[in-house]
Amino acid sequence: MKSLKNGNNLFPVFFKLEQLHLLIVGGGNVGLEKLTSVLTNSPSTSIRLVAKEISDEVRDFVKDHPNVKLIEREFRPYDLEDIELVIVGIDDTRTSELIRDMAKVRGLLVNVADKPELCDFYLGSVVKKGDLKIAISTNGKSPTVAKRIKEYLNESIPESIDEVLQNMNKIREKLHGNFDFKVRTLNSITKDWLKK
Repeated sequence: MKSLKNGNNLFPVFFKLEQLHLLIVGGGNVGLEKLTSVLTNSPSTSIRLVAKEISDEVRDFVKDHPNVKLIEREFRPYDLEDIELVIVGIDDTRTSELIRDMAKVRGLLVNVADKPELCDFYLGSVVKKGDLKIAISTNGKSPTVAKRIKEYLNESIPESIDEVLQNMNKIREKLHGNFDFKVRTLNSITKDWLKK
């Protein structure tokens, strides 16, 4: 198989965040943006947010999220204990690099806001319609383009897509036979769907 030398080599993965523990460092606008993104997609995620200062907007946003623990003080290395994912959203490049380095020693995956070269993963723009979820990546090049594509897809994908998914799941559960038979049957049912 040919490897892409240029282009987007990221592998899209959907985490079950409710089964993981997340650390967010930063309590300002960027921290709020990351917090909002995570909780909009996975509202039960266990989050520890550490920041020297935590904005009123962050405090208001987490009032309905008992799974978010706010800690108002500077980051300390032990904040990484019992954590699987780290998101850094602060305006201090040197501190961001130090947090990333400490997290990497522990084998943790890290996202540093607006620093693609320091990231193990990116938080893409997400289109969500019922059980359909589409993540959009520009390989860290242009979040604004990803945002515009998200807007386009949100307008283009009908709200009825969730009903289609539920019906296809019922059909899938009733199918008998081996995997190849099931795939062929489901492909035959859906092959003309987008043409409608």
